[in-house]
Amino acid sequence: MCGRFVSSSGAEDIAKYFDVDEVSEQALEHRPNYNPAPTTDVFVVYSDGGARRLDTFHWGLVPRWAKDLRIGNKLINARAETVAEKPAFRSAFARRRCILPADGFYEWNKPEGAQRKQPWYITRRDGEPFAFAGLWEQWRGEPSEGSGEMTVRSTTIITGSPNDRMAELHNRMPVILPASAWQAWLDPTTDAAELTGFLVPAPSELITFHPVSTEVNNVR
Repeated sequence: MCGRFVSSSGAEDIAKYFDVDEVSEQALEHRPNYNPAPTTDVFVVYSDGGARRLDTFHWGLVPRWAKDLRIGNKLINARAETVAEKPAFRSAFARRRCILPADGFYEWNKPEGAQRKQPWYITRRDGEPFAFAGLWEQWRGEPSEGSGEMTVRSTTIITGSPNDRMAELHNRMPVILPASAWQAWLDPTTDAAELTGFLVPAPSELITFHPVSTEVNNVR
């Protein structure tokens, strides 16, 4: 599971790193967040088949067939093992994939004899951002009184088996895409066989981690 991460870089730096063509106004106005939680807006890099774009989407995927937004609260992650078949994810996996930039992420474990879980902060050893594999959807809801139709773009992070290093903390980790995979992952026409090849644990030597204060348990 990946339920908290760090998004401290600004839109311009992210756009440069991920070779983005267009940055939305919402992304430019988005403030750095050291503890984003599900249901908040987060940076997303995606492609419309032409330009590569940076925007902010609601974290918690809302399928097009959903009756309301609340389903997204349960769909913050998609399992790599079933993402191609699950009704909530298969359409997005086939055509609407994205990258979630992250400077690091948090995970918790309970050391032997401890009274409470210990949070850990995981980063890349080289200090570069992570590129989490994600999916996105566009949901349209019924108009509310005095307003037009509601449109929400949402996203989820794909998680899979951990590498040996991450397994010291947890039995899951985000799927992390190398730069060589970005183009194919974002391309809506990439076939399923190639996509599945990206859903593997990142090398153990890529990551490092250290304990942090339990204050991160509170998103405020």
